Amino acid sequence: MQDLSAADLCRLAADLTEEHGVDALDFARRAVVCFEAEGAMDRARFWTTMCVFLSDIAEFGLDPDKPVTLH
Repeated sequence: MQDLSAADLCRLAADLTEEHGVDALDFARRAVVCFEAEGAMDRARFWTTMCVFLSDIAEFGLDPDKPVTLH
């Protein structure tokens, strides 16, 4: 399995936002709940991470074309 970089995740979140608008964050949040209920914790963690990027894009205008710094 290939690891995704922070830049890859940010670009994916930007693509989801471009395609689905504000609904993208809702989709991601529902995915977290569903995967947690199924016990698929790796998948739930992935979508939790996507929620962070989607939220930052929506709320703070995170630019996926600029370098991403994780703290």
